[in-house]
Amino acid sequence: MYVPFESLPEESRIWIYQSNRKFSDAEMTEIEESLQAFLKDWAAHGTSLESSYLLKYNRFIIIAVNQEVQAATGCSIDSSVEFIQSLEKKYDVDLLDKMNVTFKLGEHVAHKPLLDFKKMVKDKAVTENTIVFNNLVNNIQEFNESWEVPAADSWHSRFF
Repeated sequence: MYVPFESLPEESRIWIYQSNRKFSDAEMTEIEESLQAFLKDWAAHGTSLESSYLLKYNRFIIIAVNQEVQAATGCSIDSSVEFIQSLEKKYDVDLLDKMNVTFKLGEHVAHKPLLDFKKMVKDKAVTENTIVFNNLVNNIQEFNESWEVPAADSWHSRFF
């Protein structure tokens, strides 16, 4: 069951998918319609999941589930991954590769393979103060507090 993102409790579990390229506004509209349709019927063991999504920077898809109502299970998580894979195919993007880093260069959102990011650190093209997207956050509270943070305050700090 789709609900507004703001109505979910802070403990709600989230999954963050980052695209290797920026989506166009038209693609974002289509993705939003697809997400609403998917979440409307998303269920775990026949019980509807209270869920929502956010789209950020024309690049990130964030899916959230209120685990207090009904926890996402292996099968329901698998179906969400299949949904994300269908978006990958439709838009010819990579949403599941965790070996990429997305960060801000001024107002621009950049996306690089991890090896390229490490080289940028070495070349001092990015610093500990560079804002990175910490996609390892697990719930809405962590998302609100620790998703966009200086590299020094995330798992990226190991490269400095």
